[in-house]
Amino acid sequence: MDERVLTERLITYDTCTAEGIRSAAGFVKGWLEARDVGVVDALHNGRPVLAATVGAERGPTVVLHGHLDVVPARPEQFVPRIDGDRLIGRGAYDMKGGLAAMMCAARDLADQRAVRVHLVCVADEETDEDTKKGSDYLVEEGYRGDFAITGEPTDLHIGVQAKGVLAMRVDVSGTAAHGSTPWLGDNAVLKALDVFRRIESLPFARESSDLFDRPSINLGRILGGDALNKVPDRCVIDVDVRYLPGQDPEAILSEVRALPDSEVSVLFHRIPAIVDRENPFVRALAEAVADGRSTERISVGRHGASDVVSFLDAGVPAVEFGPTGGGHHGPDEWVSIRSLERYRAALVRFVELVPGALASGRLRAA
Repeated sequence: MDERVLTERLITYDTCTAEGIRSAAGFVKGWLEARDVGVVDALHNGRPVLAATVGAERGPTVVLHGHLDVVPARPEQFVPRIDGDRLIGRGAYDMKGGLAAMMCAARDLADQRAVRVHLVCVADEETDEDTKKGSDYLVEEGYRGDFAITGEPTDLHIGVQAKGVLAMRVDVSGTAAHGSTPWLGDNAVLKALDVFRRIESLPFARESSDLFDRPSINLGRILGGDALNKVPDRCVIDVDVRYLPGQDPEAILSEVRALPDSEVSVLFHRIPAIVDRENPFVRALAEAVADGRSTERISVGRHGASDVVSFLDAGVPAVEFGPTGGGHHGPDEWVSIRSLERYRAALVRFVELVPGALASGRLRAA
C-alpha cells in the first residue's frame, strides 16, 4: 500500500467525530504493526495518541509528528476522489497525506541502525480547547529528540515560523426593546459586528514581519439574541487572532479590551513558533528535499499554529514540513499525489543525511 492509497484510506474516516478518530487510530496502529513496527497507544483527554519507534536503539533522534483529526465537513468530503494529480477529500492536505507518507517513511527507515526515529500521532491538533494537548503528553512521555518535523501543509517548503494563536471571546452589551421599535433599543448584535470591524483596524492588525504581511483575524462564532421580537441586549463573538512572532499578546488584549461596551476573555492561547533557519538540521532537511534542485526551501511562515510548539517548549528544534496541495479546511481540499512520493523520499533522505552531517561536525546530537 503506497502513500496515495494509504491517504485515500485515511480520508474515508470521519475524524471530526470521536468514533471516526478511534477507527482511524486503530487502522494506523494495525497498518504499522502488520509491517513489524511496534506501536504504543494511549488515551489523552479521551482521544487516542500513538507512538512508534524504529531504527537505532540510541543516538541521534528524529521525531515525525502527525495528526488524525480534521475540521468538520460534509459526508461526501470523506469520499476521496482523484482529478489528475489531485487527491481530493477532507484532510488530504491537512494532514492525512503527510501522515500517510510519514507512516511509509517510518517503515522504510525501520531497518537502518544509525538514527532513532519516533513516529507520533495525535487526534486533538484541530481543537480549540485550552488544555494540555496530546503532543504535550507525548513529549512528557519521552517522545522527543534532536529534531522534530510536523507534517502540516507547506508545499514542500520548510516552515521556520508560525503565527501564535490568541482566541478571544468578546461579550458585547446593548439595550433591549420591542422588535417593533428597534430605535428604542441598542442592538448588541449590530454592535458586535462593529466591534469586530474595530478589532480589524486596531494598531496591532497593521503590523508586519519578514515572513508575514499582517496578523490574521477571523470572526469564528457569533451568538446573540433570544427572541425574534426583541432587540438583543447581549451578543457574544469568538474572535480568532493569529498574531506575529515578536508581537505581545498582552498588548493585543489591552487594545481589544479598550473597546467600549465589551468584556474580553481568553479562550485559547498558543505562542508563535520560531526556529533559526540556519539550524543544521533545518539545512540538512533543505538539502534532502532539494535533491539537487536549486530552489530555496527555507522560506515559509505558516499562518496557522501547530503542535510544533510542544517540541519547541521542550527545547527540541522543530519545523513544519508537508506535501503540496491546497484548500485545507475548505470544500475541495486536495493534495498532490506526486508530492506525496517526493515528501516520503525527502523524509527518508533527511534521516540518511543525519549521520554524515554529525560526523562532519555540521550537526551535534543533544
